[in-house]
Amino acid sequence: MKKIEYATLTEIEKKLIIEAIKTRENAYSPYSQYKVGAAVLDINNNIHTGCNVESADYTLTTHAEMLAIDSMVKSGVTKVKEVAVVVKSDVGYGFPCGLCRQKIREFALNDDIIIYGVNLDRDKKIKDVYSALLSELLPGSFGPEFL
Repeated sequence: MKKIEYATLTEIEKKLIIEAIKTRENAYSPYSQYKVGAAVLDINNNIHTGCNVESADYTLTTHAEMLAIDSMVKSGVTKVKEVAVVVKSDVGYGFPCGLCRQKIREFALNDDIIIYGVNLDRDKKIKDVYSALLSELLPGSFGPEFL
């Protein structure tokens, strides 16, 4: 994974991140206070978004990346080209958790799709942007081709 400059991204990549930022505002996170926004770019260059939705029964919590992918599938598309995940963090970066990495893998165009981890500052402005390939975040992954 590497840190990159937002200005170097393409217009569609910037839009992907902006949509994830907007959707993050709708997150329902009364327990963790950790709002997450996600956006996926499908093979038709449409963007689908999701935010985390917590539940008092944590097993019912919906992850932002999963909701974005479910939204894409609901629209009739099943292949992801790129993913953006946005959090507000003073340290580190906001990449998908292990469960979400596996869900992304299920619908990824290939193992080399780019995933952007974006950190916002206190004013909800972009502080850091990181990128990684899915294959870096989930090496030796298991997918539908193994069934």
